[in-house]
Amino acid sequence: MNKIHKRPKTTLLILCGFTLLLNGCMVGPNYHRPDVNTPSSWAGQTGPQAAASQDARLIKWWADFNDSSFVSLIERAMKSNLDIKLAQERILQARASRGVAAAGLWPTVDATANYTRSRTPAPIGQRATVSNQFRTGWDAAWELDFFGGTRRNIEASDADIRAAIEDRRDVLVTLIAEVAVNYAELRGFQQRIIIAQDNLKAQQRNKEIVRQRFEGGFVSALDLANAEAQVATTLSQIPVLETSAQQSIYTIAVLLGQEPQSLLSELSPSAPIPMTPPEIPAGLPSEILRRRPDIRRTEAQIHAATARIGVATADLFPKFNLTGSLGYRNTDPGALQQRDNFWSVGPSVDWQIFNMGRVGANIEVQKALQRQSMLSYKKTILTALQDVENALIAYSKEKQHQKFLMDAVAANQKAVNLATQLYTEGQTDFLSVLDAQRSLFVSEEALVLSTQNLVTDLIGLYKALGGGWDNESSNTIQDGNEPNSPVKSH
Repeated sequence: MNKIHKRPKTTLLILCGFTLLLNGCMVGPNYHRPDVNTPSSWAGQTGPQAAASQDARLIKWWADFNDSSFVSLIERAMKSNLDIKLAQERILQARASRGVAAAGLWPTVDATANYTRSRTPAPIGQRATVSNQFRTGWDAAWELDFFGGTRRNIEASDADIRAAIEDRRDVLVTLIAEVAVNYAELRGFQQRIIIAQDNLKAQQRNKEIVRQRFEGGFVSALDLANAEAQVATTLSQIPVLETSAQQSIYTIAVLLGQEPQSLLSELSPSAPIPMTPPEIPAGLPSEILRRRPDIRRTEAQIHAATARIGVATADLFPKFNLTGSLGYRNTDPGALQQRDNFWSVGPSVDWQIFNMGRVGANIEVQKALQRQSMLSYKKTILTALQDVENALIAYSKEKQHQKFLMDAVAANQKAVNLATQLYTEGQTDFLSVLDAQRSLFVSEEALVLSTQNLVTDLIGLYKALGGGWDNESSNTIQDGNEPNSPVKSH
């Protein structure tokens, strides 16, 4: 009875010992989030500030432009873009790699089976002996993670998963910005085509007026030549704009993962440039650390590099293993389990005492990689701050530029009307009409370009802020880590 009661106690002690071993110390440095100093405000901030969300959520800022076609293109691109799908596969790859790393915590069991036929020489005059041997069994091994090398490897793999998720978010933010910019450029080209066609009609009317006055002997052939040259010049600009517009459609189609010509019928009809929202809150500079996916990705890379220092440091210490084997052998395959069974079990220690030079060098390699990640992190933050400041000042100054151009277009339109009237009445020459029409055409084109630039500057600001800001929680989108996503966290 004592033996019966002793066995559970012995088993319990063994299990407790294994638990202590597996929860032993973890060598190497622990990760701490880097401390970074950021400005208290933006130099180019002109509007109210908005509080950023505590997590990284991509805001549906494109809905504020009130353009259904614009919204549709972006949402389709998010579903079908090939770069997004590649980024999703990289997340799945990182998660699979984590599974490989986690497998190191558990025992391995291998099944073996072999057959050998051998011939033993005999003395002269006797027949040689031929024998067969069949063998089957199992080999087991368990490396106890006493110094935490495997756990550090799992920690690094977890950080790699976070980096891959942030990489997908970065691809998503970049994709949306590219679709938006190309859409704004497309509508800008279409508006410039409309302006060119409207000016062409006015110039053709003026040419007919000049022709009539020339045939009546009121003006010279020089006025008629100038009018014809003006019409031809405007005509020559339209095909160039049409080429650029069609190329923008091709670019958008490829961003949506479709053939270049697939969106021609949908996007060829002209439409206005999307209108920008009235207020542009940018938030505090410190909040950009939580919103920019490239910063969050680089931070995860620092974590992974720090953990891998521990992986390399664990090689300085001995590795403890439990090994065992169980098998059967016989000359008859049908009687393998009847006799000649064998087994073995026992601990082992492996310590690379005479290989410390390589181990130490590998630790220094991992430390250098971690320092490189830190420098990349600081550089990424500085670049992010610069991106926001550039976008803020560009948007602010472009709004002023647009206002002045609107005044210029209105003034030039009055000048064209007045010059045309005076020329018809014979009170001025045709050069005044040409100058007035040319100035109007230039200012109208500049106004369209300014409106387009205003939209692209705002898109650049959204991108620089990591995908927008959290004005309303219901206005966010899921970023690939949601419950129904193929890249869900486990």
